[in-house]
Amino acid sequence: MKKHLLLFIFFIVTSVAIAQEAASVLGVVINSESKEPLENVNIVNLNQVIGTATNNKGAFEISAKVNDTLHFSYLGFKSIKVRVTNDWLKFGSANIELTELALALEEVVLTELKLTGYLEVDIKQVPVINDNYQYAISGLPSTGYEAGKKSTISKVIGSIFNPADFLHRMFGKKPNEMRKLKKMKQDDEIRNLLASRFDREMLTVLLNVDRVDLDEIVSQCNYSKNFIQTANDLQILDAISECYEEYKVLNRNK
Repeated sequence: MKKHLLLFIFFIVTSVAIAQEAASVLGVVINSESKEPLENVNIVNLNQVIGTATNNKGAFEISAKVNDTLHFSYLGFKSIKVRVTNDWLKFGSANIELTELALALEEVVLTELKLTGYLEVDIKQVPVINDNYQYAISGLPSTGYEAGKKSTISKVIGSIFNPADFLHRMFGKKPNEMRKLKKMKQDDEIRNLLASRFDREMLTVLLNVDRVDLDEIVSQCNYSKNFIQTANDLQILDAISECYEEYKVLNRNK
């Protein structure tokens, strides 16, 4: 009898653990003012590094456990983080409200070019847009991304042998965040999300760095200023990931 009781308790505990592991939360994202549902809101579980988006009715479902943090972002609205609770998992769907932001256009300054009519003279007045080489990243189109003149490997070697180097400090002190890179690259929802964004918000949240440090990481990996300014978030992700993989290999042999 005692043996059967222990087996029963083990079965219950195991079932609860499996249920918690496979749990998911449901919800509807709405405009806080109009109460209208918002379609294609980006939702990322920051703990499990998986993503999804709301449907045309604002509804979503995403895998989550208690205390996981969900990040909600939508163009023109303030992004928010929501903690998953026992009540949410137990009682079902929840309404998530996003607040609209006031958008302002940045001032654009136009510089007049005084042309002479002579091609050889006038062409020298045209500002150089890009004088960088291309750097290919595995898994993405072979046309490659623009980078600086020195190789990424040589830059990473410098970071390893110089303890004060920014890359060494960032990669060395944030191993957990950097391990998320692999998960981020494997999740199609997150990749699709990052491919359409240029604001770096999702990257800074997932990697737990601010925008300045994120740009500095890419710069120290020897990518050009032009690349940093024009690349989408997916390209930035793969640039950092490639650099980090080189860093791990070289640091292992240090």
